[in-house]
Parts: sequence; structure tokens; C-alpha cells
Amino acid sequence: MTMAPTQPLREEHKELLPHLESLRAAGDAVGAAPSAVVRQRVDEAYDFLAHHLLPHATAEERALYPVVGKVIGAPEATRTMSRDHVEVGRLVEELAALRERLAAGTLRETEARALRRVLYGLYTLVSVHFAKEEEVYLPLLDARLDADEAREMFAAMEAAAAEAKRC
Repeated sequence: MTMAPTQPLREEHKELLPHLESLRAAGDAVGAAPSAVVRQRVDEAYDFLAHHLLPHATAEERALYPVVGKVIGAPEATRTMSRDHVEVGRLVEELAALRERLAAGTLRETEARALRRVLYGLYTLVSVHFAKEEEVYLPLLDARLDADEAREMFAAMEAAAAEAKRC
């Protein structure tokens, strides 16, 4: 049996899924676990988002979505997915501000609720985003890309992610 052209992206998503679950777990900890545990979970969540997920999103924008748009015959077809990335970025910025308050030990109840909202929002948004890619885009690419085109796309994604991590 031959491997689907998009299998590397499916594997990457599988590697990211446990980190997504940690977003939900961090949200659950807010107000329920000791502050040191909450800080650690929030720090881990932020590290994942800032250093892994956002570069992954940049790679999708630069290399995956143009190919999807070409295959579909409508470059604008990926705009809704790009909008997901914008919202993830906004929520990560909000998380960074709340994380600073948490580290300073000055998190008020309203900020604790905001922290839970942001963590749960990120968990849901990214989970649904991955599902849309896996259920809609990847089957289209599997049907229409040959192995060389897929390799080229993934090489471009790796380069874009590496560049995003340097910035």
C-alpha cells in the first residue's frame, strides 16, 4: 500500500494533538490547581503555541494554502482557514499578556476567567482547524498531487516554518 501524499502533515498533526489537549488541561487548572501548577501549564501552553503552532500556521499560509487554492481552482478558498490563523495569533497575544499577570502573581478573578476563555478558545479553534484540514483539504491534495508535488510542498513548508521560528 502506498502512502498518501499528505501523510507527513497528518503525522505532524498527530504530534501536535497532545499539546492541544494540554491547552484544555491548562484551562481546567485555572482556579482549581495551585498557582505554581497553573503557571507551569500556562508556560508550557504558551511555549507550544508561540514556538510550534504559530510557525506551523506560517508554513501553511506560505506553502500549503497556495497549493490547496491551485488544486481547488480558487485561491480565495483558503481565506477562512487563514482567518483562523489570525484569530489564533490574537489569542496567543492575549495569552501572553495574561501569562505576564499570572507570573507577577496579580491575576484577578476577571483575568482568571479570561485566561480560561483564551485557553479553551485556542483548544477549540485549533482542534476544529485541524479537523477541517484533515477532512477537506488533505483528501483533495491526496487525490490531486503526485509524490514530487507533495515533496516540494512539504519542503517549502519546512523552510517557512524554520524561518518563522527564527523570527
